[in-house]
Amino acid sequence: MRITVLAGGVGGARYVRGVREEVRRRWPDGNGGSAASLRPAQDTAVDVVVNTGDDLWLAGVRLMPDFDSLLYALAGVNDADRGWGRAGETERVAAELREWGVGWPWFTLGDLDLGTHLARTAWLREGRTVSEVAERLQRRWPLGVHLLPATDTEVDTHVLVADPEEVDGERELHFQEWWTRYRASLPALAFRQRNLDVARPARGVVEAILGADVVLLAPSNPVVSIGTIVSIPGIREAIAATHAPVVGVSPIIGGKVVRGMADACLPAIGVATTAEAVGRHYGARSAGGLLDGWLVDESDAAAVDALAGTGLVAASVPLWMRDLDTSAALAGAALDLAERLRGS
Repeated sequence: MRITVLAGGVGGARYVRGVREEVRRRWPDGNGGSAASLRPAQDTAVDVVVNTGDDLWLAGVRLMPDFDSLLYALAGVNDADRGWGRAGETERVAAELREWGVGWPWFTLGDLDLGTHLARTAWLREGRTVSEVAERLQRRWPLGVHLLPATDTEVDTHVLVADPEEVDGERELHFQEWWTRYRASLPALAFRQRNLDVARPARGVVEAILGADVVLLAPSNPVVSIGTIVSIPGIREAIAATHAPVVGVSPIIGGKVVRGMADACLPAIGVATTAEAVGRHYGARSAGGLLDGWLVDESDAAAVDALAGTGLVAASVPLWMRDLDTSAALAGAALDLAERLRGS
C-alpha cells in the first residue's frame, strides 16, 4: 500500500499524523511500521507533497513554514499549544534582531526554529536544491513518512489587497505579511504565486502521485495550500493520470473553517465557505477536476446528495481532529472511501 497526501500547514500536519497512525494500525507487520519501529523515511508507505507557496526569505534566511510544521509535528518536537514552531522554544535571537531593526517585528522566529532556517539556507547557498535540503532535514528524526516539497522553484505567494490609501486602491504584499501581521483583515482581491510559469514538480512528486494506491487531499487551505500545489505545472496532470482513487477532506465544517483563515481566501476565487462549495471547486476527476471522493462532516450531510450529480462520491463522517485517535479515524474513513471507489 502506497499513500500519497497533498498537504500544507498545521491542519495538514494533524491529518498526516492521523494517516501515519492509521497505517500503523492497519498494517502493523512492517508495511507501515509500528510505534516501536518506524521505517526509514525513504522507504515509507506514505509520501506527503508539501505546499511551498508560503515560503519566504526573511532576515537573510529561507523559511518554509508548511514544511517545518509537518517536520516538527511528525518528529514530535512541535509546540502543540501554540500550534506552530518548536516545543521549549526561546526567542533571544528574535529580540536581538528587533533591536537591530532586522526582519519583521511581528513575525517572531524562535531560536530552535532559526537553527533549522540557518541550516536550510547554508545548504541552499552551497547549491543544494530545495528537495535535497528537505531530504537532509528529515533524516534527523524518524518521521514514518516521506516529505516532498511540491517544487524546487520559489513560488512565494503574494496577495493583492484592497487599500484605499493607495492611488489605485490596491497593493500587493507577501502572503505571510497578510496572514500574520494583518490576520487576513485586508480584503484579498487575488492570490499570485511567483514563478509558476517556470516551476516544475520537485523530484519524486509526480512519481509519488502516479505510483500511489491512494491519493489523499488533506483538509488544508483550498486556495493557498492545495491550490498552490496543484497549480504547479505537471501536478494536476499527474492527479488526472493516476490510477489511484483521489479522496479529499473538507476544511469547512458547518460553514466555518476548521483552522486558519480559508474563509478570507475563498471569496477571492468566488467560492463560498461551505463543504459543498469547496467540493464543487475541486470538482470530479470524471469532469476534469481533482477528486473521486469527498468527505464532509456529519453536520454537512446534505452536501452528499447535493454533490451526487457532479460525479463526486461524497460521504459524511466526523471531521474534527481533536487528538491522534480522531485524526486516525478520519484517515481511516478516507482510506475506506478510497477502497469503496476502487471496488466500484
